[in-house]
Amino acid sequence: MLNITPIEELIEASKGEIVELPPFAQGRPFVARLRRPSMLKLAESGKIPNSLLRAANTLFAGEVDRELDADDDFMKDMLQVVEVMAESVFVEPSWSQLKEAGVELTDEQYMFIFNYTQKGVNSLEPFREESESDSSDQHVESV
Repeated sequence: MLNITPIEELIEASKGEIVELPPFAQGRPFVARLRRPSMLKLAESGKIPNSLLRAANTLFAGEVDRELDADDDFMKDMLQVVEVMAESVFVEPSWSQLKEAGVELTDEQYMFIFNYTQKGVNSLEPFREESESDSSDQHVESV
């Protein structure tokens, strides 16, 4: 039998969750509070403007047309969509705090955020395992 989720649990869940992102440097973890945004709400509110909807739709569908992939403007549009998503994902620190401090995310961090927005923390397990093996490989190589 299913039980109704108490409103307190929903409120707590809406505050986001603490997640470890790929580090900027080995041995320096990057932990933040993130929440999964609604892509529909981002489009409805104009945060993903009509001019970027083609890129957003391609990203969310997971199918990149080879012609579009080669289009420089399309790649810029995709980056803008990922930036909008990053702005909506970060709770603590906020995206504006990161920008004001001059923090620029790595490609690996952007991909991590995109995966998180689509599938939540569970989708990150294979990513973490791969990242950990890469880290251990790098550690072995640097010794």
